[in-house]
Amino acid sequence: MAFVDWSMQGVEVSHCNCNIGCPCQFNALPTHGNCRAYMFFQIEKGHYGKVKLDGIRWGGLFMWPGPIHLGNGTAMVVVDKAASAEQKGAIEAVASGKDTDPGSLITQVFSTTLTKVLPTQVKPIDLAIDYKKRTARVKVDGLVEAASESIKNPVTGAAHHVAVKLPNGFEYNEAEFLVGKSKTSGPIELNFDATHSHIAKVHWGTHGVVR
Repeated sequence: MAFVDWSMQGVEVSHCNCNIGCPCQFNALPTHGNCRAYMFFQIEKGHYGKVKLDGIRWGGLFMWPGPIHLGNGTAMVVVDKAASAEQKGAIEAVASGKDTDPGSLITQVFSTTLTKVLPTQVKPIDLAIDYKKRTARVKVDGLVEAASESIKNPVTGAAHHVAVKLPNGFEYNEAEFLVGKSKTSGPIELNFDATHSHIAKVHWGTHGVVR
């Protein structure tokens, strides 16, 4: 059966429990042996088949008892309350790895490592990503409140600019590495302080990361 054609362009923030830099970005084992993370996305332009996705915000909360590739993970999708029922369904399809070439995109890869997917939450998502200032913040009442900023030089306090390219990566082409803090409520605990975060301009689609 042919895939539904889909695409989304915009900016994303990711934040996990690893030390700044995140070993996973380099195919190394996670800092603490397990992985807990969130990701939120601001779609600037997108579609899923004939369903327009322009302006929609969405995200996911994740936890694995060990390294991601060993599986047994739990996930929860969050879709902004402003989304229509059709847009919500489209986001859920993308988030679950449907209509995506195997191994080509983070959502599809993650979907193969999950044993538990919690019900989708539909809530207002307060999301602000400033690529120029290298900052991000996200707030979803009852779920998560977090902020990320530039890594600081420990002596001078000046912003330490770190950009990483992954020419063959399944999430982004290039990302700005940051440091973040978050707290959560609910079944997926993501209480981090001074841990890895990154923001990226991304373009995803049926065949993975568009380059």
